[in-house]
Amino acid sequence: MTAVPSRRTSRRLRIRRVREEDLQELSLLDQESFPEEPYPYFVLRQMFDVYPGHLLVLDDGTALMGYILCGTAPDLSRSWVLGLGITPDERGQGFGRLLMEEALRRLRGLGVREVVLTVAPANKAAILLYENLGFVGDPTLHENYFGPGADRLRMRLRLSG
Repeated sequence: MTAVPSRRTSRRLRIRRVREEDLQELSLLDQESFPEEPYPYFVLRQMFDVYPGHLLVLDDGTALMGYILCGTAPDLSRSWVLGLGITPDERGQGFGRLLMEEALRRLRGLGVREVVLTVAPANKAAILLYENLGFVGDPTLHENYFGPGADRLRMRLRLSG
């Protein structure tokens, strides 16, 4: 668990592994963060079971404010960032960066060699965050990546090797 100071409250924020009792709140957070394409509850449940150490939440002691979900190959060659969500009223405060930095720190500690993610081309704030963390974009737009009209850019960060 990593404690970080909050700019908005005197409470300490914690980045920690998600717990089973968090899943309902995590599902609501995901729906709020991605109202047009949230993960179904059962997918989050299965991700919790499959990647328990790679599903982190940002917790202020009263509510979950954000999460990051990574899926890592068994040989540690690659990890995908499958989701990074911050509640809309908490965006713009660096919480996404905190979650990404913690996830990258943990992945480096495991010996993961590369991290990959996709991002909507119109999400300029997220693209800037990822670039500032060292991710490099694939120049090819992946049209209809998530279905008709859901184009994505793919970005990569080499951690080792």
